[in-house]
Amino acid sequence: MLEGKAMIKETDMPVKMQTHAMDSASQALDLYDVSDCVLIAAHIKKEFDKRYGGGWQCVVGSNFGCFFTHTKGTFVYFALGTLNFLIFKGSSS
Repeated sequence: MLEGKAMIKETDMPVKMQTHAMDSASQALDLYDVSDCVLIAAHIKKEFDKRYGGGWQCVVGSNFGCFFTHTKGTFVYFALGTLNFLIFKGSSS
């Protein structure tokens, strides 16, 4: 596991789900090179789809902007190491 603690920047996600997000990110960083943000994001998305049902989105990187609508209670944005992680379930409205 990656040494260091994740820092939550913004969330409306339940604490247990936040912990799963950070654990999944740490696991992905153990499996993939830190520069391979697409594989890291895909790993986390698949973990969330498997556990919480489909429709999850994951963005990983050190510099990105975004604007999205999410389902209430499914959003977390945190930093771990040099990367930022955005995980959310999309909303139709």
